[in-house]
Amino acid sequence: MMEELKEEEIVNKVGGRFKLSTLIQKRLVALNAGSRPLVKIDTENKFSIVLQEILQDKIYLDASNEVRVTGDDQGPELDLTKLDPTDL
Repeated sequence: MMEELKEEEIVNKVGGRFKLSTLIQKRLVALNAGSRPLVKIDTENKFSIVLQEILQDKIYLDASNEVRVTGDDQGPELDLTKLDPTDL
């Protein structure tokens, strides 16, 4: 489990040690709050789950340092209350 953190591959994949620690911390919070794992591995260790999610390119940090799931390109939600009906 900790061996993965010693490898430069995972550090480079995320973009540095600070981003790696941020991604791990935020994803652990999400898993502890009830999010489902995105990988199937035979462990209940959430830290190992997060590392595998990173190594399998399932999660990443976006430009605002928020955790995103690969393929989840929904972008910001559109607020329809701010639309002017005359613009339609």
